[in-house]
Amino acid sequence: MSKSVKSSASKAKTKTVSYDVAEQLRTPEEMAAYLDAWLTDAPEDGAGIARALGDIARARGMSQVARDAGLSRESLYKALGENGNPSFATILKVAKALGVRLHAAPV
Repeated sequence: MSKSVKSSASKAKTKTVSYDVAEQLRTPEEMAAYLDAWLTDAPEDGAGIARALGDIARARGMSQVARDAGLSRESLYKALGENGNPSFATILKVAKALGVRLHAAPV
């Protein structure tokens, strides 16, 4: 390679796009499987499980989920966001609004 080709190749920048899992959750089965994976693989990660519910809510449409759960859209974003700490009652309302069920199994 000539020097000019090398220098232009080394200056090329990698383009990245942000990944949003909500864009991949298209069916109720995919949504339930995603939440179940969190519940199975990280059952002690309450914040992660809340974020997973938030991902599913965004995939469904946050405004509609908030209405169905009887919450404001802003409070739903706050509760299910990265620094959110939703009550268990909120988790249950959101799960019902999303049409998913939490379940227990022996360890």
